[in-house]
Amino acid sequence: MTLPMAVPAQGLPARVRIHEVGARDGLQNEKSTVPTEVKAEFVRRLADAGLTTIEATSFVHPKWVPQLADAEQLFPQISGLPAALPVLVPNERGLDRALALGATRVAVFASATESFAKANLNRTVDEALAMFEPVVARAKSRQVHVRGYLSMCFGDPWEGAVPLHQVVRVCRALMDMGCDELSLGDTIGVATPGHVLELLSLLNEEGVRTDVIGVHFHDTYGQALANTLAALQHGVTTVDASAGGLGGCPFARSATGNLATEDLVWMLQGLGVDTGVDLGRLVATSVWMADQLGRPSPSRTVRALSHQEQ
Repeated sequence: MTLPMAVPAQGLPARVRIHEVGARDGLQNEKSTVPTEVKAEFVRRLADAGLTTIEATSFVHPKWVPQLADAEQLFPQISGLPAALPVLVPNERGLDRALALGATRVAVFASATESFAKANLNRTVDEALAMFEPVVARAKSRQVHVRGYLSMCFGDPWEGAVPLHQVVRVCRALMDMGCDELSLGDTIGVATPGHVLELLSLLNEEGVRTDVIGVHFHDTYGQALANTLAALQHGVTTVDASAGGLGGCPFARSATGNLATEDLVWMLQGLGVDTGVDLGRLVATSVWMADQLGRPSPSRTVRALSHQEQ
């Protein structure tokens, strides 16, 4: 296929690393539990499509996210793949479980707002940060890469607009405790490009470098690609996305799907930005996964390309 035609735009990075979250953030939002073997095959197919960072699972208590209760069974089936396989760890117990299986990349997940911290972690923002400090310290002592997720960076379903300085304070705290990178989450999909640029600029002013920042946009209002492009223009080179547009947030009812990886790759290919991803294989993977879930993919690119191939 010769489309999209690559027409580079000025001021964009030459390469973007896609942090694929479909196997974790996508599947944790499913009403039914996906069999472990299907999850493992999904991750294998994503790696085969050229994705080099695939978030594999979450070592949270099964009571909270029953869809990912099989983390111990899943991780050994995929650990030999030629891709980084970060996993979420909510506390020291989660870290113990991940380390026991040989995980070399973990993530903690904080909130920029008190309401979401209470709903998601049953703690205040500062109590959650205090819980993460020994997790990050122990992980770093084992040479484990740590990502810090921050939810509700652009808006909260209970609190509304979130002051930028409030977001920056928690970002700074995560970096100060030793996180290697940050992922700025637009958990309910309300961000717009100017808002994105303002937050990124303020983070830079407060000493958080652009090269440690990733962005995680939801497409609730159709703004995810526009927001991503704004972030790329600022110099961000890590973008979270979910194959087939799977997932949202089980603790935020107004959140709809993540930015679809295929839609992101289509845009980046058209801009001449390298991702290393084979779009055809990725689309085929999402079509396969949609069949497993018994419903069509919400990704516009998946629907367009799979229709053309039929």
